[in-house]
Amino acid sequence: MFKYTIKRVLQSLGTVLIVVSIVSLLLSLMPTDYYFTEEQLIKLTDKQKEDQLAAAGLLDSPIVQLFRFLENLILKFDLGTSRRIQAGVPVIKVIGDKFAISMRLGCIALAISLILGVPMGILQARHKDRLFDHIGAAYTIFVNAVPRLVSYSLVLVIGVKLFGLPSMYSTRHAVRSSVLPIICLAMGSTASYALWMRRYMVDELTKDYIKLARIKGLSTRQIMFKHVLRNAFVPMVQNLPTSFMLTIGGSLLVERFFSIPGMGPLLTDSITRYDLNMVRGLVLLYALLGIFGLFLGDVLMTVCDPRIRLTGKGGDTR
Repeated sequence: MFKYTIKRVLQSLGTVLIVVSIVSLLLSLMPTDYYFTEEQLIKLTDKQKEDQLAAAGLLDSPIVQLFRFLENLILKFDLGTSRRIQAGVPVIKVIGDKFAISMRLGCIALAISLILGVPMGILQARHKDRLFDHIGAAYTIFVNAVPRLVSYSLVLVIGVKLFGLPSMYSTRHAVRSSVLPIICLAMGSTASYALWMRRYMVDELTKDYIKLARIKGLSTRQIMFKHVLRNAFVPMVQNLPTSFMLTIGGSLLVERFFSIPGMGPLLTDSITRYDLNMVRGLVLLYALLGIFGLFLGDVLMTVCDPRIRLTGKGGDTR
């Protein structure tokens, strides 16, 4: 396990560096006209524009820009300052402030999704083709079939009209104004967890070891919770960390819909406003979240089922 961990950490760091390097090179190839606002393009002379680009290091070759970025990142862990999103503020601080908001909302929504979705899937599998299964299937179909903006609008209308909840996010009333965004974030994940849990459990119920357990006289409850649930949860748990990491990274649609100053719109805003340091910092963050989520998923699989080994003889993984 130790060798596997070291190997995966090194592979992950290498992958992150490759991803960030590719994105940095692509950014350096973007037209420099995007660096200026429309007003600056009109007022500044060509010499003034060139001086500003040179001061920002954007006239250097893409390779030079890449190595300068990697040097600051690796040796100083410095991602530079934001130019447009929050002018002059370090990128790490900008991301940290917005990440805290998205993480709080995302963690609560994910917890609600697991608390509701997993038991819902278990009950659907246990009562397959009965009333509760049909109700759960109808909810899943509704969530997946109806466009997100429509379902979010429905939640907004009900929340505002019936319960008097705020329609927009406010830092002054963070608790009350977080209710509707959290519900919207949790809706899709709840349906997804219920759907996959039901599928995995129904699949397990058709296997030979379940038939043998019934012959031995085990009750339905014992079979469901001692055998089926454990085996069905193993493939699902592998995706939980990745889902968690991406959830706390923010939801673009929900955060725009409720005007939440979180991570969701930050990447697109940074690209459209030519805030290159912010783009590099966000790409680095999302790469780390995704890769760490995959690694943590593998580890959790071995915790749920000790029969699964990440390393075998000769160091191979299985």
